[in-house]
Amino acid sequence: MADSQSKDSNTTPQQHHTKAAEHHDSASRHHREAAKHHEAGNHEKAGHHAHMAHGHTTHAQEHSSEASKKHANTHGQK
Repeated sequence: MADSQSKDSNTTPQQHHTKAAEHHDSASRHHREAAKHHEAGNHEKAGHHAHMAHGHTTHAQEHSSEASKKHANTHGQK
């Protein structure tokens, strides 16, 4: 993971969920900007924002996965 907090083994599931939500929010903003730029015909800027959105989505998925792993390790099947 790229986030320094993500590499910390002491990061709690709650912190991972919070970071995932923040990245989803950022991705959403970039998708909206990409849509505006596509509408205006500025495909270079649209592509930039689409790429940024994808990056944030990837980070969000990584945080979600880490939260799930920690939950399973703590509360897994008995």
